[in-house]
Amino acid sequence: MKKLFVILGFIGLGLFFVPETSAQNFFEEEATVKDGLYDENETGVKTPMPLPFVREADVMWKKTIWREIDYRQKMNQGFYFPTTPHRNLKNLYTVLKEALEDPTSGVVAYKDETVTGELINPTTWSEIKTQITSVQQIERTDDYGNVIEVQSVESEMNSAEVKRCQIKEEWYFDKQSSELLVRIIAICPIRVVEKDGVLVPQRLFWVPYDENLRKVLINAPFFNRSNSAARLSYDDIFLRRVFDSYIIREDNVFDRSINEYAKGVDALYESERIKQEIIDFEQSLWEY
Repeated sequence: MKKLFVILGFIGLGLFFVPETSAQNFFEEEATVKDGLYDENETGVKTPMPLPFVREADVMWKKTIWREIDYRQKMNQGFYFPTTPHRNLKNLYTVLKEALEDPTSGVVAYKDETVTGELINPTTWSEIKTQITSVQQIERTDDYGNVIEVQSVESEMNSAEVKRCQIKEEWYFDKQSSELLVRIIAICPIRVVEKDGVLVPQRLFWVPYDENLRKVLINAPFFNRSNSAARLSYDDIFLRRVFDSYIIREDNVFDRSINEYAKGVDALYESERIKQEIIDFEQSLWEY
């Protein structure tokens, strides 16, 4: 009989501890729940695909083009959204900003040269930050409305203010491969500021589209509206040219942009003329 009571006692203790153990395992599993089907890019850091080497002797024709990408276009909205980063998604300006803030990235910014458009004067993020930071004076008052203290509060530009970007690219004909190719040289985010009721674009800085920047862009996902499982990167978008843009300048003897000698519809016609000129050049090479 004593053995029976001992056995029943052990069974009771076992039943008493089972709910606590089950609850503990439940909360442990709940703490490791993934926010999705799987962890994206679980294999590690991606590396960009190497670009083909270009010899100067193989380039028989070349033209430098500046394009503008307007984020209001539906095709370009992935460059603008999300304005608040989430789930590893960031807009283009945030990606460039974080790369410049990180000294180990090797990404270097250059000042905007309005006349020549060359990348000759490097700048630091500290210098850029002074241009995009505003200081506001906030007054503290007492219960009677008297000002007792004035505080200076600095506020940095929000990424939502960057609504465009420009790219500098070179079109060239490689006689070794008998192809008309294009290579992006640099990227420039553009801040749109309202002054006296007029929207004024402000070029912030130029970032060379080199291997250092490509290592950053290849690991920055770009939202794919068609298939979230086939996630693209910013590097994929630029290489595959999955964006809508228009030409704003070509290299010319006057060092001027299209809007300096054409306005409105005439500027659009001039942009299309330059685009068609490049196409016609390629077509004329294969005439017999």
